[in-house]
Amino acid sequence: MATPITAQLILCDAAQSENNGKLHMLGAGWSRTGSPTAPMALAVLLKIPWDRANEKITMSFVLLDADGHEVFIPTQQDPQAIRHDSEIEVGRPPGLEHGSPIDASFALNIGPLPLPFGRYEWRLDLSGETTSASFAVQQASLLR
Repeated sequence: MATPITAQLILCDAAQSENNGKLHMLGAGWSRTGSPTAPMALAVLLKIPWDRANEKITMSFVLLDADGHEVFIPTQQDPQAIRHDSEIEVGRPPGLEHGSPIDASFALNIGPLPLPFGRYEWRLDLSGETTSASFAVQQASLLR
């Protein structure tokens, strides 16, 4: 069995990742927003175990409603699920001590979403391991 990856998922207004594992965030740590949502970002900090270096790791971000169902938004053709699928692979930097975790980061910036009021959860699946960050969409008068 593969060693688990440590992941932190942070909601923020905007984010940018660097190749060295650093992550820059703006307006990080919120959990309430209005509708339509303001642009948002999912900032992901990863600690890749030594034995998982040079392995393709699948990533899947999906937005779920309070009942755990995928959220769909209307489009001109068919409703579209709010999700992003990708892969990440990190190598061992030269001179890294045996067994040391490897820093990696990822930022997913998302435009405004027309979400109804309620609770939501961004779920990140990393090759079968999950982490999440939840938030509420509320009336503007409740956001103060």
